[in-house]
Amino acid sequence: MPALREILTTHAPLLLIDAASARVQVGMLGPGTSARWASAEEEAGTGLFRCLEQLGVDPDLPAAFAFCEGPGSLLGIRTTAMAIRTWLALRPRPVFAYQSLAIVAHALARPHVSVISDARRNAWHCTTVDTTGHLLALRRLPTADLSGPLVTPEGFRHWSALPAGSVETTRYDLETLLPTVADADLFRATAEPDAYLHEEPSYLTWTPKVHQAPSTS
Repeated sequence: MPALREILTTHAPLLLIDAASARVQVGMLGPGTSARWASAEEEAGTGLFRCLEQLGVDPDLPAAFAFCEGPGSLLGIRTTAMAIRTWLALRPRPVFAYQSLAIVAHALARPHVSVISDARRNAWHCTTVDTTGHLLALRRLPTADLSGPLVTPEGFRHWSALPAGSVETTRYDLETLLPTVADADLFRATAEPDAYLHEEPSYLTWTPKVHQAPSTS
């Protein structure tokens, strides 16, 4: 998995879009200190294009795209993915995905602190950095299984009550966070931008039957 600094040396300028939180964040990134950022606290379908307008960026300009695949707002993430797919249809380019909680966990660099966000139905997305600095795989845990110090990113909506005890809120500001994790292997190339799923959905099969009136005897 490439790091952000590596991507910027070969695929600049890079348009990075994050709609995982209540604040849409868009950055036009290049090597060195040439990053420009815009944000909007609107629904993603409007906020994304408001940010592009603020930056004066034509979607045909970037050499590559990066986006947050989750966890976070499914509507925001899927809106972002749909926009990128549309731009790729007009001109194919590399795309890189990253996960919101991994960015926060690496930036905090606090061993045994779990970064969480709501996964619905009294469950939570959770990632943790161990004592060696290794990022543990993203998990989906019920509230009762969460333990230790907990941190949640600011602006991430939650429908379940926060776990009992103290849950620290930390800023989710990519302009500040990304420079601190520029050398971490947190990005992955993808040909089909979409929201992250812990597992592929499964469906039950149904055999249709002709309804008949009950027989009389």
